[in-house]
Amino acid sequence: MDLYPMLASGLILAVPVRRAPCSGPVVVRSDRLRHRGGGRKDRQMSRRRHTPEQVIRKLAEGQKLLAGGMTVEEVCRQFAIAESTWARWLAQYGGMKADDAKRLKELEGENARLKTLLAEAELDKSMLREVAEGNF
Repeated sequence: MDLYPMLASGLILAVPVRRAPCSGPVVVRSDRLRHRGGGRKDRQMSRRRHTPEQVIRKLAEGQKLLAGGMTVEEVCRQFAIAESTWARWLAQYGGMKADDAKRLKELEGENARLKTLLAEAELDKSMLREVAEGNF
């Protein structure tokens, strides 16, 4: 029975290979074995969330570096962020102070809470309307 086609298709993960009697059996492992589990995380940068205060501090420091003659690419490399992240931060937090960012986060949280309350109230109204019509 030929085991190598089954190895290539992923049905088996290892095949014993015969060598000279003095060296003992050797196991050849499939490439798929290396890719199972958390191997992908090792190859990618770990994702990191920045607080608004950290973002504003990095933007201010980055603006100083840009004024000093560095390019955006070099600034992003120094902060270990992508250029798209830099552009998004500038659009979202450009010109803000740390207190403004805190207030923005508080308002966003309050807005989300009010949206859920409104959705629940609309659902209650809809249920009461159906009960009043007798369509239940």
